[in-house]
Amino acid sequence: MPKSVYIHIPFCKSKCKYCSFTSFVGINDGIKQGYMYSLLKEISENYRGEKLNTLYFGGGTPSLMPIDFLSKIIKKFNLNTDSEITLELNPDDVTEEYLKSLLVIGVNRLSIGSQTFNDEILKLIGRRHNSSQIEETVKLAQKSGFKNINVDLIYGLPLQTKELLLFDLEKFLELDIQHISTYGLKIEDGSFFGKNPPKNLPDEDTQADFYELINEKLENQGFYRYEISNFAKKGFESKHNLNYWHNEEYYGFGVSAHGYVDGIRYSNFTEFEKYMQNPSLHEFGNFLTDKEKLEEEIFLGFRKREGIDTKRIKEKFNIDFEKQYQDVLEKYKDYFIKSEKGYALNIKGVLISNVILAEFI
Repeated sequence: MPKSVYIHIPFCKSKCKYCSFTSFVGINDGIKQGYMYSLLKEISENYRGEKLNTLYFGGGTPSLMPIDFLSKIIKKFNLNTDSEITLELNPDDVTEEYLKSLLVIGVNRLSIGSQTFNDEILKLIGRRHNSSQIEETVKLAQKSGFKNINVDLIYGLPLQTKELLLFDLEKFLELDIQHISTYGLKIEDGSFFGKNPPKNLPDEDTQADFYELINEKLENQGFYRYEISNFAKKGFESKHNLNYWHNEEYYGFGVSAHGYVDGIRYSNFTEFEKYMQNPSLHEFGNFLTDKEKLEEEIFLGFRKREGIDTKRIKEKFNIDFEKQYQDVLEKYKDYFIKSEKGYALNIKGVLISNVILAEFI
């Protein structure tokens, strides 16, 4: 039963050079209004009224949407009193009034697309904001009443060095935030960088060194890496992220959104016009076999710091995990941690997780 919802808002002021997500620039208010009606139609025809633990507005840039738009969407759902409602925003497009209004309609968690405090790199990767705006936005959000704030950090960026990365980490830590999402830069085919590869990129070994540096620095400052890319202070782990990593079901609404309901993984149309014509028609849907469900349980489970629970796997799939995957566990024994519940990847294992997980799948 789905207890989480993802809403995709596909509008941006401009496209970042590393971004391959479905987003559109230069969209007028009339089209945005039409998109709202399509979203509401899709929700009305597919959401079955389950009590939700999380609601997440991603994009794109959800903070470009008017408060009344977001409010109408939120009111469509049956939420718990302590539901986590997250909105992604950029540091260049919010005001104190907007932030306070978000709290009024129920948004209680912000995810700020910061990426780096280096102005030269921000410009190089196509971000609209500067470093001072990051600090201003975080402080404005705190002043407005937000007590659960995430910032994004990208490592492996053009021109980035160990010293510049350390500077970024220090600046983030000074802001008294609760959560940091860290992403290694990947050049995707559909992005500007995919067609125009940037120069001065750190190599793979350097990016791995950056990841280890991030782990060491953040964990020494009270942040716990609960998932490969996510660090949180105690009690501030993203409930929405964990729903994914626990391999639980969720709704995805909006153009190009993905969902997982009744054992079916689906994706909506990525073409804006096709989605608008029939927002309830999926572009793709696949009923997972038991084998695929098991593979996803393993793949997603190993993303978590706590790893996989062999008892849970036994109950769900009626297999002895240690017996079935004895060869893989032995082959990569130096990369696993054995726990009371099962197995997890150590930091060396995380760095080659794609290789190890391929062996399971």
